[in-house]
Amino acid sequence: MRFSIDYKDQNARACTIKTAHSTVKTPVFMPVGTVGSIKALDAFDMLHILKSDIILANTYHLYLRPGDEIIKHFGSLREFTGYKKSFLTDSGGFQAFSLSKNATFDDDGIMFKSHIDGSMHYFTPEKVIDIQNNLGSDIMMILDDLIALPSSDERIKLSIERTAKWADRSIKHHKNNQKRGIGRDQNIFAIIQGGTSRKFRALSAKSLCEMDFDGFAIGGLSVGEETKAMYDTVEYTLDFMPEDKPRYLMGVGTPEDLVENVERGIDMFDCVMPTRNARNATIFTSFGKINIKAAKFKLDDDPIDNECDCYTCKNYSRGYLNHLFRSKELTYFRLATIHNLHYYLNLMKQMRKAIQKEKFSSFKRDFYAKRG
Repeated sequence: MRFSIDYKDQNARACTIKTAHSTVKTPVFMPVGTVGSIKALDAFDMLHILKSDIILANTYHLYLRPGDEIIKHFGSLREFTGYKKSFLTDSGGFQAFSLSKNATFDDDGIMFKSHIDGSMHYFTPEKVIDIQNNLGSDIMMILDDLIALPSSDERIKLSIERTAKWADRSIKHHKNNQKRGIGRDQNIFAIIQGGTSRKFRALSAKSLCEMDFDGFAIGGLSVGEETKAMYDTVEYTLDFMPEDKPRYLMGVGTPEDLVENVERGIDMFDCVMPTRNARNATIFTSFGKINIKAAKFKLDDDPIDNECDCYTCKNYSRGYLNHLFRSKELTYFRLATIHNLHYYLNLMKQMRKAIQKEKFSSFKRDFYAKRG
């Protein structure tokens, strides 16, 4: 992977990430394709309509179904799904933690019960890398010890110490695999933990950033803490992260979250919000959110957003989307998802352009002014 900082406007960065399969311009939003598919869309939509250069897939879900060995049989996620550009795969630790009521952590890994059939499985740092080797993702996330918040200082301390140990095991295993010809085109990111504590975030960041990872993520946020606490934690943690490597904020978030955290120096984001909200009638626009199922849209012949040039807005009206949703037509999910993802992807492009022109502050003012 090659990484370069192209432009800066105070802390905001416009960078380029080159993987073996695509060139990614940052700031970037990665649509979430949990099981190798963006819900309601296919590879053609992602490649030719939305023109996304990287998407996220989930190690936990793909390991359980269809199985990473099956995906390896096809070659990689690219051959399996038809999406030929870059994939980032998360470690699956969050899903093992959140979807299994009986997940247990020890110093070697996570024991969890499948949410599909109740079978028991054990993730170790090495196994998670092996699974992602089979998936053939361009960026692999390490296994981390994620905890619920609020939590005791003792448990947070254990989390960051365990995460650092697992990180060391993960990168050593990855380097050994590469020597054997496995995963040579794959890159590996560490995940900084520590809750909203400055002390623990600093400890976690310092220990991980001493290791030779290709990039670093901030994890364990946007899990119920106050928005200001999330922003403050990101800002503080960034002080301990290297300038010359990608910075990824996991699982975030709203359009406002993206703008605020790009301003602070984050390069990469993912979140299910645009796709999930689309399916539930919440549509993102340049002037805020709308609920497309509202009766006031029945006779509305305007596009969703007059400032949007997405496939949906160029071809269909709010009245038609309102009808499709109320009729429970499957076409609604595709058209709404295309619009919401286009909005997110275009927002990132607008921010990159503002950074290039050193006008991010005025961009941010206009962004909020439009939203009232």
